[in-house]
Amino acid sequence: DADIVSYTIGGRKYVGWPQFEREMLEEFRAVTRLEIPIIELKVWTRGEVAWFAMELDYIRYIGAGSDRRQMVLPLRETGVLERRDGEWILTAWHESFRTEVSPLAVPDPVPCAVGQPTGTAGLAIRIPDLSGEWEVQEEDKSYKATLDRHGNGLYSWQSGRIVTTVIAGQKWQGTWQQAGNDREGGFELVLSEDGSQARGVWWYTRVGEKSDIPPRQWGGSYVWKRTSTGPTAGNVR
Repeated sequence: DADIVSYTIGGRKYVGWPQFEREMLEEFRAVTRLEIPIIELKVWTRGEVAWFAMELDYIRYIGAGSDRRQMVLPLRETGVLERRDGEWILTAWHESFRTEVSPLAVPDPVPCAVGQPTGTAGLAIRIPDLSGEWEVQEEDKSYKATLDRHGNGLYSWQSGRIVTTVIAGQKWQGTWQQAGNDREGGFELVLSEDGSQARGVWWYTRVGEKSDIPPRQWGGSYVWKRTSTGPTAGNVR
């Protein structure tokens, strides 16, 4: 429908298709590959109206070869369709992060006003924008990090680089590499509700030539505090 009202992750609202199309074109230019496997799909119909609820993984790849990184966004999509002149037309659509509930645990839907969030809209989780400057405090040192909105960027300790691989609700996971002392590993953080800080743990997966380190066995804890916000994509130091 040309006047469709859509809601997507981050609470963004679209009326019609032009703005959504522009943002998707930007996304296609930013990634090297996209995979969108559908995990489960349910459809209900009542006369000339249909509803659907779908769970999928939105997997985006950046870079190529040994530098390729991936980010997995676990999503749920719901929508309403109307049959017009024998064709099904999408009239309302809502996209959100999946929450820790049983897959597609929604009752038979009832008709709702066109343009309103449908199905599991009430379960939407706001996608965090991680862009900006962060101060990182470990047990014995502190340093600064500069990230883009997807949580990728550089930090000042040992020429470090961080890559976010999973972000869902308040959960923030990824990997880190330090060229200065030839080490790499992973991390898992929990964001505060307002996105101003995060607390969690980090661990080694490789130290120099030693690459058989069990994940989460050796590492420590740290706190991330945001000191400034703003779009930094493509401008990390």
